[in-house]
Amino acid sequence: MEPLFLTPYFRPKIWGGRKLDTIFHYNIPEGKVGEAWIISGYKDDASTLTSGPYKGQSLRQVYHEHKELFGNPTSEEFPLLVKFLDANDNLSVQVHPDDEYARRVEHDRGKTESWYVLQADPGSYLIYGHNAKTKEELAKMIKDGDWDHLLRKVPVKAGDFFYVPAGTIHALTKGILVIETQQSSDVTYRLYDWDRVDEKTGKKRELHTQKSIDVTTVPHVDPQMAVTETSEQDVKIKTLAQPPMSPHFYLWQLDLDGEWQTGLNDHPYLLVSVIQGSGQLQADGKVYDLQLGSNFIIPNGMKKFTFTGKMRLVMSAPGEGE
Repeated sequence: MEPLFLTPYFRPKIWGGRKLDTIFHYNIPEGKVGEAWIISGYKDDASTLTSGPYKGQSLRQVYHEHKELFGNPTSEEFPLLVKFLDANDNLSVQVHPDDEYARRVEHDRGKTESWYVLQADPGSYLIYGHNAKTKEELAKMIKDGDWDHLLRKVPVKAGDFFYVPAGTIHALTKGILVIETQQSSDVTYRLYDWDRVDEKTGKKRELHTQKSIDVTTVPHVDPQMAVTETSEQDVKIKTLAQPPMSPHFYLWQLDLDGEWQTGLNDHPYLLVSVIQGSGQLQADGKVYDLQLGSNFIIPNGMKKFTFTGKMRLVMSAPGEGE
């Protein structure tokens, strides 16, 4: 059994930059590239396997045709999506629906996501939540364009973590680089776009005002995530998200300096990205080199494996029922 190494799917964005090349040395397209979908089985935007018997196939195809690699899950589609986001400019202020609304209105799943901040320019902030007390107040502040009073700005620095449940108004702003772990969905309602004009079309981008109002949680309440830290062997493990507070995924930050022998630990499979340093993965008598920007899935059949080196990993697993 081998790990499933992946190459990203890249998305140009009006707010994107070039950090996906300069930092991770990805071969990105020309122009403004905002997103690398590093572990994705989503429709036509799926990552591609780079080695092993499924080399050249999309993760979507492998998930559909080889469910045994993922513990024979009941979910028809690969449930999680991991991205790098390079905000060279402000993203639109947006909100995502929950599963019920998304299924009923968009025939898709909802979108709860999370951000682990890799870089942030001095003075950077996020849009995270809002200050309206009722739906009526929310609608009026949006209609009046009273963004300064409506939108909640939160200072941000490298190493910060934000859990963004469906229904949360949010936006990355200029100078921030994150790794995002989320439900596998692309349903986004754009509430405000800073009145900018798309260079290619010469027009403002479409807004989804009423749908945004429909799905926004009022009043905003910060989720209480109960982050925990433990140590074993040569690794420090920070649990960032887990059920029941985070029903769709588990999420960990791992800081390794040496060797760590471990296993799937009752998870059907694991999604892993290297966000600092380098090292190796050893499994079934084979050694795989890992460097900054490596992304892979540890499949169901790989029960025991060893990480060595000095590196920081972000690792996730599907939640219960996913």
